Amino acid sequence: MERFVKCLKEIKNRKVDFFLNTGDSIMAVDRENSTRQEVYDQWNAWDNCMKEIADYDMYSCVGNHDIWWAGEKSDEMHGVPYAAKLKMPKRYYSTKKEKWHFIMLDGNNSGITLDPEQMNWLKQQLENIPAGEYALIMSHYPILTVTGSWEGGQHKDHNALKDLFYKHKDKVKGCLSGHQHLLDRAWYNDVYYFCNGAMSGFWWGKETSVPRNLSIIRKHHRDMLY
Repeated sequence: MERFVKCLKEIKNRKVDFFLNTGDSIMAVDRENSTRQEVYDQWNAWDNCMKEIADYDMYSCVGNHDIWWAGEKSDEMHGVPYAAKLKMPKRYYSTKKEKWHFIMLDGNNSGITLDPEQMNWLKQQLENIPAGEYALIMSHYPILTVTGSWEGGQHKDHNALKDLFYKHKDKVKGCLSGHQHLLDRAWYNDVYYFCNGAMSGFWWGKETSVPRNLSIIRKHHRDMLY
């Protein structure tokens, strides 16, 4: 936690506008033996870290390690809705900053895909973006990745998403992801795909208790993707 807070302080010195968090905000409560108390403690640790950037907006995705499956389904902490309820308006949603539309997706479905309701919502979101405005798509799991060749973890509906992005090629300019705990970037059909690594590196060390995948946006870089 101390290392992460130190990193946040350094980022603030670079005069950023806001933060994008591609998930895995806490440490692996998706394990079969994870307890309810552990879920509470992990989110409490996250909240304490977030005090450092309380004056900034942050937009997050649900990571697979943020989700507690070990409890009873009747428990409010069980599943994706709880992880989403804590830090975001819904498990998928969008926001707008000037002429940029930021679209946060939830791939925590069977096979790492968007459910039909979410896919239809995404299609409508892209249809509604006016000419001359742009979209940045964010999902915990990479839609296109270099490191997926040996790590896996890519969206299984990547072909459908690729076709959808091409249909809106004048709008969709970039995609951000996490999950791999590795840093990579790819460019295809004029869309940039960035997998942003993690504060914890490839995996968690003994002195790191809260993994995160964070991106930052600077004012003088917000037009860099077109």
